[in-house]
Amino acid sequence: MNDANLYRLFAAHFPTEPDAVFLETDSNRRLLYAEVPRQTALIQGLLQSFGVQKGDRVVVQVEKSIEAVLLYLACLRAGAIYIPLNTAYTANEVDYFLKDATPRVFVCAPQRKAQLEPVAAAAGVHAVLTLDADGGGELRAALETATAIDETVPVAPEDLAAILYTSGTTGRSKGAMLSHANLASNAQVLHDYWHWQQADVLLHALPIFHVHGLFVALHCALLGGSRVIFLPRFDADAMIARLPESTVMMGVPTFYTRLLDRADFNAGLCSNMRLFISGSAPLRAETHREFEQRTGHRILERYGMTEAGMITSNPYDGERIAGTVGYPLPGVKARVADEQGKELPRGEAGVLEISGPNVFSGYWQMPEKTAEEFRDDGWFITGDVAEMAEDERVTIVGRAKDLIISGGFNVYPKEIESQIDELPGVKESAVIGVPHPDFGEGVTAIVVPEGDSGVDEQTVVDALRDRLARFKQPKRVYVVDELPRNTMGKVQKNVLREKYKDTFS
Repeated sequence: MNDANLYRLFAAHFPTEPDAVFLETDSNRRLLYAEVPRQTALIQGLLQSFGVQKGDRVVVQVEKSIEAVLLYLACLRAGAIYIPLNTAYTANEVDYFLKDATPRVFVCAPQRKAQLEPVAAAAGVHAVLTLDADGGGELRAALETATAIDETVPVAPEDLAAILYTSGTTGRSKGAMLSHANLASNAQVLHDYWHWQQADVLLHALPIFHVHGLFVALHCALLGGSRVIFLPRFDADAMIARLPESTVMMGVPTFYTRLLDRADFNAGLCSNMRLFISGSAPLRAETHREFEQRTGHRILERYGMTEAGMITSNPYDGERIAGTVGYPLPGVKARVADEQGKELPRGEAGVLEISGPNVFSGYWQMPEKTAEEFRDDGWFITGDVAEMAEDERVTIVGRAKDLIISGGFNVYPKEIESQIDELPGVKESAVIGVPHPDFGEGVTAIVVPEGDSGVDEQTVVDALRDRLARFKQPKRVYVVDELPRNTMGKVQKNVLREKYKDTFS
């Protein structure tokens, strides 16, 4: 079998210099490329001691750390399937993921173990380990006595490397199955398309439970053998302090708006920068223009999704047009189609459909849902509404299924509505996204109470606090007598979005 293990691809690009830095934290901790093989071999040995074999799942809900990256790479080496969870997910949400994924091992933050260990036990998880933001916890302690397994398990291209859960419009999250070949193809294309080089220094302030921070950013750096300034989260002071030594930055639009809010953010800080990339949510044309005026750099906007990694990108060399997401990446095919899958003439809006080696194989244990999302000819239906110009440049003009993108995270209204509708005194609800100066879109709930039940904004906010991750919780709740409906009885969310569009302005 031709070994397609993604770790082996990365290792082939590690710098040969013994002091080459891979990750460097804001607390001056460093991981050298030369240390990665030994450290991942130890973690692989630890995982094997808990019975983790090729194809087993490892679910991880931890803060960003050097050790969390090493754990990911060790799972690749072992042929295990890595499943990162958003750190904001509640115990109720984690319960679903563990029961669905049936992992052999679950790794969580130390302060959450008492709460999550019973959840893991109920899901049949064999072992629960802890890992904190400084790399401490039970995982590190166990490595003291672990036996290193210095081998990379051979895998086929279609073998799964990761499962990433994406919220569902029905309220049930779906696990997108991504193979070693899916991730390798996308990483190699981006590395070439964005002209990555070993001398690059990546400024990394993204979470690593998400495609953007884990696969796009770190995979490019690994293939480049490049240094990564590994910040725990976005902090404007820290970003401004480290920009002069960086050459590449990847961020969500919120990063750029917050930098522009700073009077001390200027072109001088960016004189060493080669490339600013934005994604995970639409970048406002106004932000694009203001950033270029302030720094002299045009942000490169790209478009992707959990199920396929990156799909399109504005060109590295060539015109980067505000409001567009560029062209299909090499090897990726894209078309704009009607509801039956028939390709539409250029310039007409329709649903974007894609095919290529980066496209996932389906949803974990959801064959019917998988079948719904693919055409008979194999094209994947993204659900995003787009237009394609004559030269194939893509513009995303809307989103099917009422998806909200807040702070770079996908929020599906149905999941929140289901939780609100279960509350005592609530008759029905509608959740929408409206413009927000910081998050792109702010989650907003419109609630109809049962009679004079006394339901108000605070009642709903308090009730959802422990039910939903913070990024899903409504930032405003309006209580109304009734929801607007069309003649078919469907709630007119477009009317609600228009009515409440100035909520956060």
